[in-house]
Amino acid sequence: MNAYARLKEKFSRIAVLDEAAAVLGWDAAAMMPAGGAAARGEQIAALAGLSHELLTASSIAEDLHSAEAPQDGWDEVNLEMMREAHLRATAIPTELVEAGSRANSACESIWRTARPNSDFAAVRPALEEVLNLTRQKAEILAEKLALTPYDALLTQYQRGIVAADVAPIFAEYEAFLRNALPEVEENQRRTPFEALPPGPYPASVQEILCRRLAQDAGLDFSHARLDRSAHPFCGGTPTDIRITTRYDEQDFCSALLGVLHETGHGLYEQNLPRLYMRQPVGAAAGMATHESQSLIVEMQAVRSDAYLSYLAPVLSEAFGAAITQGALKSRLRRVQRSFIRVEADELTYPAHVILRFRLEQAMISRELELRDLPQAWNEGLHALLGITPPDDRQGCLQDIHWYDGLFGYFPSYTLGAMAAAQLMAAARIALPQLDESLLAGDISGLIGWLAGNVHAKGSRFGFNALLTVATGEKLNPAAFRTHLLARYLPNRG
Repeated sequence: MNAYARLKEKFSRIAVLDEAAAVLGWDAAAMMPAGGAAARGEQIAALAGLSHELLTASSIAEDLHSAEAPQDGWDEVNLEMMREAHLRATAIPTELVEAGSRANSACESIWRTARPNSDFAAVRPALEEVLNLTRQKAEILAEKLALTPYDALLTQYQRGIVAADVAPIFAEYEAFLRNALPEVEENQRRTPFEALPPGPYPASVQEILCRRLAQDAGLDFSHARLDRSAHPFCGGTPTDIRITTRYDEQDFCSALLGVLHETGHGLYEQNLPRLYMRQPVGAAAGMATHESQSLIVEMQAVRSDAYLSYLAPVLSEAFGAAITQGALKSRLRRVQRSFIRVEADELTYPAHVILRFRLEQAMISRELELRDLPQAWNEGLHALLGITPPDDRQGCLQDIHWYDGLFGYFPSYTLGAMAAAQLMAAARIALPQLDESLLAGDISGLIGWLAGNVHAKGSRFGFNALLTVATGEKLNPAAFRTHLLARYLPNRG
C-alpha cells in the first residue's frame, strides 16, 4: 500500500469517529435525558481527542511528506485537503481540543435552560470559557495559516472565504436594505393581508405532512429520521440523516418550512459522491454551499407562487381547513422587522447575520467583552432594523451557535442565500419547465440538477469555483437582490 492509499485509509477512520460524534450530538439534542449531559460531554470530548490524535500522528506526517496522488483532479484536491487538515490539527494541542469540546457541551447544556429564562448571567461564565478557548485556538491557527484569528475560524466553515470578502458584500446589502425595506413595507400596507385559519394544527398531523413533503422532495427515509429538538437542525451522516424540528400547534408554517429547509441539507449529504465517501474531497463544499442547498429548497422553490399553489389544497385536506395560496403568501412572504433570526423573512434575514458577523469578529479580537454583549446586540439590531429586543431570550441568547463554540459560522447563512438565488436563476435556464413542475409539487427536476451540478462535486471545488462551474460566474450578490425585488416589489419602476 503506497503512502496516499494509507492516508485514505486513515482519513476514513477519522471520518468514522467524527460520524459517531455527530450521532451522539444529535442524541444529546433530541433524545438524551438532561441527566446525561455531563457524561455525554465526556464521550464527545474523548472522540474529539481520539480523532485529533489520529490526525496528528507522526505516521500521517510521514505519509503526507511522501504521498503522490493520481493526477485526476479529485485525488489531487483530496491530498491537498488532507495536508490542510493535518496542518490545522497539528497546530492545536490535544488538550485544547478536548477542553474545547467539554466547554462547548457544558455551555450548550446551560444555554438550554438560560434561553427560555432570558438569563444571560446564568450562561455567561460558561460562555466565557468557550470564548477563551476559541480565541486560543484562533490565535494559534492564525499564526500557522498566516490569517487573522477570525479568518482562521471563518475558513474552517467555508474554505477560501475570509472576512475581507464578506464585509463589502454585507455592507452593500445593508445599503440595499435601507432603501428597499421601507418600499416593501409600504407596498404591503397597500396589499390586502389574507390570514390563515386559526389553529390548532395538531403536531401529529404536522409531523406526517413534514415527512411526506420531505420524502416527496427526495429524502430517503430508509437513511433518515425526523425528530424533535429545541433548535431545528440537520445532523448525522450521509447514510444516516438526522433532521429535527419543533412544532407549534397554532402555526404549522414554522415546522413545515423548517423541515423542508433541513431536507435541503439532507439531500445534499445523501447525494455526495459515494466514490469518495469519508474522504475530505467527498464531503460538502463548505457551510455556505450547504446553506445554499437548504435555501434553494425552502426559499426559492417551496415559497414560490407555483409550489404554494400546489401546497394550499394539500394543507387544506390535511388540517380540514380552507387554506389558500394567498394566505400562504401572506404568512410565508410577509416582510416584518423581527427579533428572531430563524423566524425572519428573507429580506431582513441578512441583517441578523450581519449583526452576528460583526459581533463575533469583535469578540474574537477582544474589542467586545462578553459582559457587554447584550447591549452591543441590542444597539446593533436597532442600527440595522430599527428595533430593540425586549429581553435577551429574543436577543443574544436566541441562537445555539456561540454557546456550542461555533464562531465564524454565521456568514454562511447569507452567502448561502445569495448563492441559492444565483443557482436558481441558472436552474431556470436549464429547466424551462421548472414552474410547471413546481405547480405539481414536483421538485425532483431541480434536485436532479443540483445533484449533478453541486452535490456530486463534493469538495473538489471551493465556493466560488463551484458556483462558476454551476452558473458560469463566481458569487454575484446581484442575483439575490434581483430575486427579492421580483418577489416583493414586482411593480417597481
